[in-house]
Parts: sequence; C-alpha cells; structure tokens
Amino acid sequence: MSLFDLRLTDLHNKLAHREVSVSELVEHSLNRIHRTDEQIGAFLTLNQEGAQEGAIALDKQLGNGEERGLLFGLPAGLKDNMVTQGLRTTCASKFLENYIPVHDATVVKRLRTAQSVTIGKLNMDEFAMGGSNENSAYHPVRNPWDLTRVPGGSSGGSAAAVAAGQVYFALGSDTGGSIRQPAAYCGVVGLKPTYGLVSRFGLVAFASSLDQIGPISKNVEDAAYVLQAIAGHDEMDSTSANVNIPDYTSALTGDVRGLRIGVPKEYLGQGINPNVKEHVLEALKVFEAMGAVWEEVSLPHTDYAVSAYYLLASSEASSNLARFDGVRYGVRAGDPANLMDLYRRSRSEGFGDEVKRRIMLGTYALSSGYYDAYYKKAQQVRTLIKRDFDQVFEKYDLIIGPTAPTTAFRLGEQVDDPLTMYLNDILTIPVSLAGVPAISVPCGFAEGLPVGLQIIGKPFDETTVLRAAYAYESQTDHHTRRPALS
Repeated sequence: MSLFDLRLTDLHNKLAHREVSVSELVEHSLNRIHRTDEQIGAFLTLNQEGAQEGAIALDKQLGNGEERGLLFGLPAGLKDNMVTQGLRTTCASKFLENYIPVHDATVVKRLRTAQSVTIGKLNMDEFAMGGSNENSAYHPVRNPWDLTRVPGGSSGGSAAAVAAGQVYFALGSDTGGSIRQPAAYCGVVGLKPTYGLVSRFGLVAFASSLDQIGPISKNVEDAAYVLQAIAGHDEMDSTSANVNIPDYTSALTGDVRGLRIGVPKEYLGQGINPNVKEHVLEALKVFEAMGAVWEEVSLPHTDYAVSAYYLLASSEASSNLARFDGVRYGVRAGDPANLMDLYRRSRSEGFGDEVKRRIMLGTYALSSGYYDAYYKKAQQVRTLIKRDFDQVFEKYDLIIGPTAPTTAFRLGEQVDDPLTMYLNDILTIPVSLAGVPAISVPCGFAEGLPVGLQIIGKPFDETTVLRAAYAYESQTDHHTRRPALS
C-alpha cells in the first residue's frame, strides 16, 4: 500500500508518531507528479521549491509535542482560479499568463492556517468555462483511467490529480457541476457545499451567484475534514453565510436507517446511459439494505435548467470579465491605435473561443430590449427550479441520482459541439441553480470507466449528505480502486 492509499487520518497519525515526515510526503507527491504529469497534464504551476521549504519548516514543528490539526503537513493542489500570494494564478488563460497575486484567497489562508502544503496550481477550463478541461489555453488534462478520455471540467485538473495520486486532496470550484462531474469521471469524491458556506473571496469570478469552492478527495471522510477546514463566515465575501459550522465528521456513523430518499424520474429517464442507470439503481439497493427508504419523485422543471443556467452564468460572466481590459493587469496589446483598440485587441488576444462565446451570449442577454425576454425569464425559471427542490425536501431527507448521464467521453469528441457539451451538466446544473449541497461518490464502473452517484441535500445540511455518502462508501469498494498509470 502506498502513502496515497491512506486516509488523511492515517497520514496524520503517521506524522504524529514520526513514522513519516512532512518532507517525505511532499517528495512522494512531487515524485509522483514528475513521473505521471506528462501523461495527465494536471498541473499548470508547480510550487516545488516553496513546498519543500515549507515541509522543512513543518518538520521542525513536529518535535515540539504540540497537537497538530488533521491537515498538518499534507500536500494539496489548488485549482488555478484561486489567488495565491506570490504564486502564479492564470485561470488557464493566456490573459493571466504571468499574473502573480499579492494576496491569498480566504480558502488558501484557511489551508495555511491548517498548515497543509500547497504543491501547485491545477489545470482547468479557461476561467472555469467548460465541462471537459479541453478549454485550457495551455494543454488539456487527460483522464487517469483512460488517457484518451476527458477528466471532466472545469475542475478536471483537481480531479485528475487526486485520482492519479499526485496530491492527497485538492480544491475545485463548482458553478454548474465543475466539482461533481469531473469527480464522477475520475472516480473520486467531489463535494459542492451549499452556496455561501465557503468563502468566494479570492476566487476569480465566473458567475458570482453560482460559484462555490469545495474539496475533491479519495474518500468521503477526507472530504469532511477538508470542508471542516475551509467552511465558515468571511467578512470579505458579501455572499458568505453566517451560519454555525457543525462537526462534519460526527455525521460519519455509517447509519442511514429511516433516511427518506427521493429519486427524480427526470434523472433516470431519456438520455441517461443504461450502464449509468444500472449502477445508480444498484446503489439504491445498498441504501435499502441499510434501512433507508426511497421513492420516485419529480423535479418537473429540470428540462429548463440548462437553458436557464447558460443564460444566467453567461450574463454574470460577461459582467465579471469586463475587468479584463488590458489596462490593469494581464495581457496588453502592443501599440494600440486608441483606447478602444486596446480593449478590443487585448481581449481578442487574451481570451479563448469558449470564453468569447459566453461573453457574447451574456452581453446579448443583458442588452436593452432583450433583458426581460432572456435574463429575467431565466431568473424566473431558476426560482421554479428552487421550488421543485424545496417541495421534495418537505418530505424527503435527500435526493439521489447519477452525477452525469454518461461516463467520460473521448478527447475531441464534443469540442466542436458546444450544445452537446453543455448537456453533460444536465444533472448537476439544477443543484447549482437551487444553491443546495451535493456530493459525487464512485458507484461502479462501466467498460472500465468510473460512474458517479450524486447525493443532494437540503441547504446547509452537509451533515446528512456526508452521512449518506459515508454509509454507502462503507458498504462498497469502488472508491478504493486506482487507475493503472505507467
């Protein structure tokens, strides 16, 4: 068994008993990256020197007898849209190719407080816009289970790095499924918290009313510990919820007796791969055997979710990305004829095709004469989708279904068909529009590729989501399987 196969609690105990050092953990991670990342492409910036220096400093603290937090000394990866002081942050865009932030995102500060070690910044779809990680301005990420397949997106680098054993956990961001979908494709655990539970300060904004940071890990227990470290109110984020943060690990009892589960008929209907559906139904049998009960329910406005999402998210992206103008930071066109030429050329040279597509769609939806017909209508649909979830949660504790309608598709297969690409998020987008928490856990394999089970909870009820996910995981071994990388 390699160090990577151990749970975070096991690694913590090994550090506490001096059976392994922080430097050894860091070198294990760096060596794995050097051996495998040429195949996978998960990293954009490697913090090798900083990680090694930090590990030496933490090793000196190990001998003073003080109690250490669970994440102490553990190597972690960060999606490259979270700003890191002194460490390049590109959002996988040429626009920010040489951008070095002067401050840390709140989640980065909280991981520093927990004394984890930042190994590097992880590849993604440019400005988090994409579902396959093929929209990176630098290079695509490949799925560790099959190097001809996508890892999902936009947090594909985060999911692939964890699946490949390059880091012990990673942070991703989820706007319409960008933690859960790549977690499903790569056979790892991905948790999208309730909107507002984790601070967005220092997360480069895509769609501000949807973006949420969360952990990607090997198992549910690890996800609970990482969430414990990063959750909580932040005065620097006006959308941060001031709620009590429970002990998430206390929910990991393995007991789901009496739990009421709703299974949306829309999540197992047309367009869902039969193998995916089969594994989800088998997972529901596992819950039944543990004493939970499930019934078919309906989320009737699901069919409108993708359309509403892409109008809303693109509109917010159009507004958020207006700050990238070639004046303050990032790409600046040389020898512009005038100010308008500076704006036009800087943005044309700095942004990729998918980002430009969404900016144009969002600008159109917000323009005079079209705002009511598109943006306002999409907001009204979002309210109806939220009501669908509220009505189901009046009777049920959880909603369960697939994370994605298929397993990972091949690189290049959908890159020229954006509408088909967008539909890959049809099962994750409604959750994001409703702002509720959800986790993806491995529930089997179809033709050698991982299948994800999505467990959705009530707002700020991450404890029940984690409780169910942990109980299911304890009865299966899907999460223990690892891809065979040369």
